[in-house]
Amino acid sequence: MLKVNNLVVKRGPRVTLDDINLSLQAGETLAVVGESGAGKSTLIATILGLLKPASGEITWNGQPVREAHPALVMQEPRAAFNPVLSLRRSVMEPIVAQGTVLGIGCLERLCARLELPSEMLDRRPNQVSIGQAQRAGILRALIAAAPLVLFDEPLSALDAVTQKHTAQLISDLQSEEGFAALIVTHDIGYAVAHADQIMVLKDGRVEETTDAQTFALNPVSPYCRALRDAAISLGALEAVT
Repeated sequence: MLKVNNLVVKRGPRVTLDDINLSLQAGETLAVVGESGAGKSTLIATILGLLKPASGEITWNGQPVREAHPALVMQEPRAAFNPVLSLRRSVMEPIVAQGTVLGIGCLERLCARLELPSEMLDRRPNQVSIGQAQRAGILRALIAAAPLVLFDEPLSALDAVTQKHTAQLISDLQSEEGFAALIVTHDIGYAVAHADQIMVLKDGRVEETTDAQTFALNPVSPYCRALRDAAISLGALEAVT
C-alpha cells in the first residue's frame, strides 16, 4: 500500500505541497485532479524521489517507495523515450536496470494485450504514432511488474477516440495485473469513470478526497462543486441525479 503522511514540499521559500495525506491499495486507482499549478506533477515527482520533501513520509508497504521500483507513464509519449534508441531497448531498460529475467512470452503477451505489434518496438519514437508511443510507455511500466504505476496526464496528447480506448485499456490492464495506479489528470470525466478515489488539489493543499461516485453526485467543497459543474457544462461529465 502507498501511504503519504503529512507531506510538505518546498521550492525555495515557497510551499508547493502542504500537508498532503493519501493512501492507495494494490489494485486501486486514485485520480489526482486540479487546475494547473495545483501541485499534481510535484506530487508525482516527490513520490518518485525526484524531489526531496521538506517533511513528511512516503512509503510502500511500510518501506521506502524506491523499494517498490515504481513506474511512470509520462504525458508526452514520444518525449518519454530516448530518440536515438529503438523502443525495444527503452522498454527493456527496467529489466536491465533491475537485473531481472523476463518470463518466456511475457513481452509478446503484453504487446498483444496492448494491441502493439512487437515488430513496432524495433522502430524509434519518431517512427510511430503518438498512440503507439503511449502504449509502448505503458508496456515499459508493466514489463518489470511494477506494483505502483504513476500516470502523468496519460491521455492529454491523444485524440478523442484514442483517449477513450487508452483509458479503458489502462483500467483493464490494472484489473489483470493488479498494480496500484495514481493518475494525474485534468479530465474530470475520466477520473469519475475510471478511478476508485478522487483527490482534488488546490494551491498545493488537498481540497477534498472522496470516492468517484460521491464526487459526481455531491462534492462537499464549493471549489469541487465548481469543478464538477464545469465538467458537466463542457460535456466531459454526464450529470448524475
